This record gives sequence, structure tokens and C-alpha cells, in this order.
Amino acid sequence: LSALRRRCDIAGKRLSGPGLAAEERVLRSVLYAYHSRLLRHRPYLALQQVEQCLKRLWKMNLVGCLETLIELIPKKNASKAHAECLVPSQPVLETVALKVLGGCKLILRLLDCCCKAFLLSVKHLCSKEFILLNTLASGLLSRLWFVIQYRCVLQTLTSLYDALSTMLHLVSETQQTPYIKGFTFPSDISDFLGVNISSEAKKQKAQMLKTKKSTSWMKKLFPPMPEAVSRVGKKRKSEPCTSAMKNHSIPCAVDIGETVV
Repeated sequence: LSALRRRCDIAGKRLSGPGLAAEERVLRSVLYAYHSRLLRHRPYLALQQVEQCLKRLWKMNLVGCLETLIELIPKKNASKAHAECLVPSQPVLETVALKVLGGCKLILRLLDCCCKAFLLSVKHLCSKEFILLNTLASGLLSRLWFVIQYRCVLQTLTSLYDALSTMLHLVSETQQTPYIKGFTFPSDISDFLGVNISSEAKKQKAQMLKTKKSTSWMKKLFPPMPEAVSRVGKKRKSEPCTSAMKNHSIPCAVDIGETVV
């Protein structure tokens, strides 16, 4: 019980952390800003799929379900071996286990959509199409992918399911009250997901890094500045910042990738 409570608490904190919520807000803002101009642009459509996965993840209310389960688990185990203690019922455990399985599937889909959208953004960035949008998209998607991966959200949910599966087995042996019928809960979550999580993550990371390295899109878009322009830039940096505020002739609509002398 204590292990299950601890894993529920960790999973809830990682799902409700500020990282995922912040990236979702930025993604929504980017999609809103470019909605009227890029309805049929492929990276934009791929970004919409990423947003759809995030929406579904929040609508599952997995965090609220885990909080409910934590409230049902006693804070202290019974001190004596034969003492009685309250445990969550089989219907509650089955509902949470089913949501955890669905959440793992959805996060796998989210990671896949992030990887595909990132590769599309870099491809169009190399073609010098919609440079500003694709620069924003590639940075946003790589951050979102790494936030999910390196905060170990998926690994935390899989370890939580292992604890849930053990507890569900023990509770069903004590008193069988099945709630979800026509579905067999897998003993190993990897069989249900159909992929090895660590190998899939390494594969996606290799694809993203390979695309960055092989295309070297930053060098293509931002060629080295001429020496004269570089000297002018250094000279301007030494000037006080207030002079830049007073100068109203600075072009504001220049896109990324064009050298401003």
C-alpha cells in the first residue's frame, strides 16, 4: 500500500508539473497566431495533432483519478501482521488501472506526433518556408518531447501500473467484485503497449538528432556575417540601450534569416 501511494503521488506531481502546462500554453498560442494563414501547411497540421493529444490527456483527468486513489489508501499500514486495514476496492483499482493504460498509450502517441512534427518543421525550415513559424515549432516540439521523456512521465506511469496490477490481483483474490467486464488487464504493460519504451525513445531521439546534424539548417539559414557587419554589430552593442529605444526606424517586420545591417 505504501509503495502504491508513493508511486501515485510521484505520477500525479509529474503529470501536473509546470513543464507540460507551460508547453501546452505556448503551443496553443502559436496555433492561434498562425491559424488564419497556415490552414493547409503540413507542419501546422502536425502541430494540431500534438495539441489534440495533449487535450485528450488532460480530459482524461488522470491526475484527479490518482488523487482520489491516494485518499482511499491508508497513510499507515497495520502494525500487526493479522490486523485489518481498509484497502481500495476492486472497481476503483480497475478504473485507475484502465486510465493509466490509456494514458500510457496516449503519451506514446504524443511522443510520436512530436517527433514527426519536428522532422516536418526542420524539413520546411531547410526549404526556407515560413521560417519564423518553423523555428518556433522546432524549438517548442523538441522541448515538449524532452520534458515528457526526461521527466520520466511514461516510465512513472508504467511503474505505477505494475504496483496497481499487484494490488488488483491481491484484492480480487480476497473479494471478487469485478467492475470492468470483457477486458483482461495485462500483467506486463509492455505487451499492451506493443513497444519497448526505452528503445522507442532512443530511436526517436536518434532521428531528431540525425536530422539536426545532417541538414545543419542553422548554418544554411544564418550564414556567417561579413566582417564589416560584424564590426558594426559589436560597436552597437557597446552603445547604451536607451539609444535603441529612441531609434524608431528599426524595421520590426523583418523575418528571421535575413541579415539586418
